[in-house]
Amino acid sequence: MFDALQDRFSDVFRQLRGRGRISEENIREVMRDVRTALLEADVHLDVVKDFTKSVTEKALGEEVIKTLKPDELMIKIVHDELIKLMGPVDSRIPWVANPPTIILMAGLQGSGKTTTCAKLAKYCLAKGKKPLMVAADLKRPAAIDQLETLGEQLGVPVHAERDHQNPVKVCRNGVTAAKKQLLDVVILDTAGRLSIDEELMKEVAQIAGATTPHQIYLVLDAMTGQDAVNTAKHFNERLELDGVIMTKFDSDTRGGAILSVKNIVKKPIKFIGVGEKLDRLEEFHPDRMAGRILGMGDVVSLVEQAQQQVTAEEAATLEKKMAKGQLSLDDFIGQMDKMMGGRSMKDMLKMIPGVGKMMRDADMNIDESEIRRMKAIVHSMTPKEKADPKMIDASRRRRIARGSGTATDEVSGLCKQFLQARDMMKAMAGMSVMDRMKMAPQMAQAGMMGGMPKLAKGKTSRPKFKPNKRDKRKQRKRKSR
Repeated sequence: MFDALQDRFSDVFRQLRGRGRISEENIREVMRDVRTALLEADVHLDVVKDFTKSVTEKALGEEVIKTLKPDELMIKIVHDELIKLMGPVDSRIPWVANPPTIILMAGLQGSGKTTTCAKLAKYCLAKGKKPLMVAADLKRPAAIDQLETLGEQLGVPVHAERDHQNPVKVCRNGVTAAKKQLLDVVILDTAGRLSIDEELMKEVAQIAGATTPHQIYLVLDAMTGQDAVNTAKHFNERLELDGVIMTKFDSDTRGGAILSVKNIVKKPIKFIGVGEKLDRLEEFHPDRMAGRILGMGDVVSLVEQAQQQVTAEEAATLEKKMAKGQLSLDDFIGQMDKMMGGRSMKDMLKMIPGVGKMMRDADMNIDESEIRRMKAIVHSMTPKEKADPKMIDASRRRRIARGSGTATDEVSGLCKQFLQARDMMKAMAGMSVMDRMKMAPQMAQAGMMGGMPKLAKGKTSRPKFKPNKRDKRKQRKRKSR
C-alpha cells in the first residue's frame, strides 16, 4: 500500500532538499507535483483540490521560503494535513453499559464482509468480550456455512436459522439469544449485492430499525478506489454510518480510498484489514498512516503488535539473553515469527523508518521462500548447534544441508549472519529505545533483519549453488545410471 505515492512524495521533497532558500513559485511547483501524485493514487478530485490548497496556504503562512531547511518544514506541513484529512478517529468500539453491544455490518458482496465479521469477533475476544455472530446473509450461497466455519476456528458461537428467509427475524432472534446467553457483543452479518439497489438498502434499513444497533460499520474493498467512496455515500444516506472498515488494504498499491472516504462521507475509518488471517485487523490511526504515506514507517504499530505476541516475562528473558550474547537460533526464529504476526517480511520491514525507501532504492525484492529455507536449516540442527552455531564444522554443515534440502554455503551464510546479528544485539542491549531505532535501518541494510543475506533479490541476489566434491560424485552416479 502507498508504495507509488511514497516514491512520488520522496521525489517531490527531494526537489527542495539542499536549496537553502526557495521562492513562492518553487512551492507552487512542488504542490503541482503533489496534486499529480494524489490524483494518480486515485484520490477524489475534490479532496485533492482542498488538500493542495490548504498545504499551499500553510506553507506560505509558515514562511517556508525563509527557512534554511524548506524540505523538512514542507514534510511536516504535509504530514499534519494528511492527519487532518483522515482524522480525527477514535478507533475504539464504544461498549454499552448494558450488554450486548450490537454492531451491524453492511457492504457489497465481495468486499470481505463475512471474513471481517470474524476478524471483528477476534478483536472483541482480545478485548475480553464474549461475542456472538449472526448469520443474516441469506442471499449468498454457503454464507451461513462460511460464518459457522469461521466461528468454529475462533470458538465464537454463531446464530443461524436455515428454515426461513427473513433476515430481520434472524437478527432480532440473534440479539435475543445473546441476551439469554449473557454475551457482550452481537455482530450482524447482513447480505450484500454486486451493486447498490433498492432491495439491498431496504433490507439493511429494516434490520437496523428492528435491532437498533449501537454501531453500524460499512465494509469497503480498498481496491475499488473511487467506487468505494461512492458506495459509502449511498449507504450513509440510508443508514447513518458510525464508521468504515477498509478491507484488502495490503493489496491496493494506490490507497486513494483511504485518503478520500473521511473527507467525502464525513465518517471515520475505524479499522483496516491487512491480511487474510483472522488476526489481521488493525485499528486505524491517521498519524501512523500519514507516517507510512511519507515513508516514515510505523514503529508504534509494529511494537504494539509485538507486545500482543510476546509477554513481559518472555521479553525480559530475551533481553537478558541478548545482553549476554546467548540468543539461540531457536529464539531468533521464534521471535521473528511473532514479530511478523502473519504479515510478510517485506510488509514488516516497511514499518521500520527508512527501510521501505531503502528497499525500493536498492531494487530489493524480498523472496519469502528464503524464510522457509532458513527455517528448514534451523530445524535440521541439533539443540546444541542452535544454541552455539560456532560449533558447526564442515561435516555438520553437510549434514544440515542434506536435512534441509539446501547447499552448504547457505548453511554457512545463515550461521555467519546470525552470529553477526547476535553481536550487534548484545551491543544494543544497553541502548535506549530511540538509539535502537536509529540502528534498525543499518541492521536491515546489513541483511540481519531477516537473518539471511539471501532474503533480498535484485542487487543482492542469492549466490549460485556451488557443489562440493561429495555433491559432484552423486551427480556423476546419477548420470551413469
